[in-house]
Amino acid sequence: MEAGFSQAQAQRVLKQRNMLVLASAGLAIVTIFSLIAASERDREIVLQPVLTRQIEISSAGVSREYLELVTRDASVMMLNRSPQNLDYWMESVLRIVHPSAYGRIKGDLLKIVNDQRGSSVSQFFTMEAMRVDPKRLTSETTGTLHTMVGRQEVGAVKRTFRLEWNYTGVELRLTGFGIVVPNKPGEDAPIGATLPAPQ
Repeated sequence: MEAGFSQAQAQRVLKQRNMLVLASAGLAIVTIFSLIAASERDREIVLQPVLTRQIEISSAGVSREYLELVTRDASVMMLNRSPQNLDYWMESVLRIVHPSAYGRIKGDLLKIVNDQRGSSVSQFFTMEAMRVDPKRLTSETTGTLHTMVGRQEVGAVKRTFRLEWNYTGVELRLTGFGIVVPNKPGEDAPIGATLPAPQ
């Protein structure tokens, strides 16, 4: 009698153990498939800037609208500076720079800061046109670069600037910025100095 009861008890424990093993294996398979699906799916982040519409960015690629917005803000930030805001200006620019270009761009910025510090030379940029290429991750802004000494304008030159970007995951970072130097028809215009020095 006791042997029969023990055998029934052992059978019950064995069934429970088998059910637990099957449930664990099933959960493991579901978890693996969920992780694979999550890693292959494009990530999207919805941004709501001060605009009338929402902008979405995705790991699949940068959208034209988002590249235009970032280009506009980066151009205005980089081309508007005065001796009073040089440190803040340099820190703000470096925040958007890709690590691969950080040292080179910081060196160029330091030259400008050292040249402009203590002077009365300021500059500002009035943007007139923009062209973006999301596939090549480049953008260009055209407008007038104004140079001021004190309160007097001493120069107003029409210029085109090119910005080069790196897009990894959902992060857009600057890798190059400079004046577009005219070239032969049909060829890409090369970038000159990283940033225009104070006139």
